[in-house]
Amino acid sequence: MTVEDSVDRPQIAAAHRLVVKVGSSSLTATTGGIDPEGIQRLVDALAAARTAGREIVLVSSGAIAAGLSPLRLRTRPRDLATQQAAASVGQGLLMGYYTHLFGVHGHEVGQVLLTVDDVTRQGHYRNAYRTFGRLLELGVVPIVNENDTVATHEIRFGDNDRLAALVAHLVHADALILLTDVDSLYTGHPRLPSSRRITDVGSADDLVGVDISNRGAAVGTGGMITKVEAARIATSAGIPTVLTSAAQVPGAVSGAAVGTIFHPTGKRRPSRQLWLKHASDARGELVLDDGAVRAVVNRNASLLPAGVTAVRGRFNAGEAVDLVDEVGHVVGRGLVNFDADELPGLLGKTTRQIAAEHGSRYDRTIVHKDALVVLNPDL
Repeated sequence: MTVEDSVDRPQIAAAHRLVVKVGSSSLTATTGGIDPEGIQRLVDALAAARTAGREIVLVSSGAIAAGLSPLRLRTRPRDLATQQAAASVGQGLLMGYYTHLFGVHGHEVGQVLLTVDDVTRQGHYRNAYRTFGRLLELGVVPIVNENDTVATHEIRFGDNDRLAALVAHLVHADALILLTDVDSLYTGHPRLPSSRRITDVGSADDLVGVDISNRGAAVGTGGMITKVEAARIATSAGIPTVLTSAAQVPGAVSGAAVGTIFHPTGKRRPSRQLWLKHASDARGELVLDDGAVRAVVNRNASLLPAGVTAVRGRFNAGEAVDLVDEVGHVVGRGLVNFDADELPGLLGKTTRQIAAEHGSRYDRTIVHKDALVVLNPDL
């Protein structure tokens, strides 16, 4: 970790496809409603990058916050129905601003509202990928948000920071920029005199002893924890990430030494593995014996019926399930090939026995290795 060190960032400057996430506090006034000057500064900087030939995907919070003032709400509502009503009003206002301001620079925008299903179900995922690809081919700036008007507590991303990291992987971005209301990551709360600015994070070890517990602004849902988690998701897939304030966006986009840069810690991986690990919601559990745990974790093998000792929960074929050992530790997650009620009669049997008893259509793995991600490689 380097503190108070000034370096240029050529990997950001050279990034052709950028995903930029902006938080509610950077777009709206503290009392609710859109801040015209804040959104103008953001659009001017991103439009300049687009004019220079770079591709921009903007993940924008602010729909609920933008809807507060028109609905005469003083604070962010706590109940889901009112949040969704505010989002319904605010999303239109927000897109109106983006359409006009990018239009002044000669750029078209397109609204993309995502739900968890769009990045957890493979068919939806492929469709989202094609949509983003075509928008970018046409020179459009996609404006992305979670579909707050229909999402429930059970099927939410929870914050747009994580959404931005997953979108960055989905669109094969070269870099991710997270804009917030502080200029960098600090060793403690930014207001404390003892806190120092962190310019570079190369691994999780660089964050040992760093206090990231400070909460975000009242109009948002995130805080520094969600941004560091988003950076971890993106960098684990090979995508460098910059964290800084919205006021610093021109420098962040150009590769100047502003904010904090999180360097890649892993290589790009298959899209399915990333969303299984970070976005999927497990619908049940499969309990594995010791041999199956070793095969899945250490040998990158598919999960066969012979290695499963119990089934928990209700799920359908194609949904995500957690793979747990016999003491309950989660060792992996994967897409199951059978409905829950089909599995009890198959457990402990070889695929040959199952085919003989039930027919050739049952001669398949429970979870194929290509649809499986290991979550605890230390076991």
